[in-house]
Amino acid sequence: MWQEQFQQLKKGDHKALARLLSFIENEQAGYEELLASLPVGTTPVIGITGPPGAGKSTLVDALISTWTGQGKKVAVLCVDPSSPFHQGALLGDRIRMNNWYNHPDVYIRSLATRGSMGGLHPKIIELTDLLRQAGFDWILIETVGVGQTEVEIAGLADVTAVVLVPEAGDEVQTMKAGLMEIADLFVVNKADRPDAAAFVKNLQAMLAPAFSRKQTNIPILQTVATRSEGVKEVAAALEALQQHAEKGEKKSWLLAEKAYQLIQRKRMHDVSRGALQEKIRTAIKQKDFNLYRFVKEGI
Repeated sequence: MWQEQFQQLKKGDHKALARLLSFIENEQAGYEELLASLPVGTTPVIGITGPPGAGKSTLVDALISTWTGQGKKVAVLCVDPSSPFHQGALLGDRIRMNNWYNHPDVYIRSLATRGSMGGLHPKIIELTDLLRQAGFDWILIETVGVGQTEVEIAGLADVTAVVLVPEAGDEVQTMKAGLMEIADLFVVNKADRPDAAAFVKNLQAMLAPAFSRKQTNIPILQTVATRSEGVKEVAAALEALQQHAEKGEKKSWLLAEKAYQLIQRKRMHDVSRGALQEKIRTAIKQKDFNLYRFVKEGI
């Protein structure tokens, strides 16, 4: 029964945590009862996102080192692209972060997006809430990437850091609207490259109109994550932003976003693309087929 595993989880048993995460992820009988029994968790959740190749995993690795060095316990959910064949994670961040695999104060788990358009796992909200019961000081969520539609991390994380590199100028232009919606902090990684200073200046100029609308500046920090340069400053900024988020209105907004996602998924649970295709295959044989009428009648 999950009750016994849950008690072990609260004592810091990583094996019990792994079993319960799988229990929720696979929607095994009783998982909804477990979720309904969870008390309110207060562990801060930090989202780390940005385009592929920006060094998100290296930054996460360096943040783990910083926080564990301060005696903190850290959990990481790494959301990787899915295989189109078996829906499993393709990259496996636990291999990239193998220094922490057996560390008693660190727990790392790779998840697949399983086709989710928001760069997250479909059960990410539930898995994060379970992690909040396991006695960690910080929970880091590294997403696949970020773009115009990939902003779901903003509805999950208390604070979201967007990681960029000096070569990302064109990508920032195309992602700007989405970035402005989600970023609490920008991290320009690989800042030892010669064009880093110019990129930071251009980024500040691009974000200036949004700053004036929000009446606040979003911090832009520079790092060389492979050498842990600037990482302590990023950790300090995340801690400060987290404290500010707790005092502001973001908490109720976050809960509303999570509730919306859960309700939407619940109502769509019985909708099958395959079944829809079969119904449409039959329906289009009628000359007066209308997609909107088909959808209205099916609701």
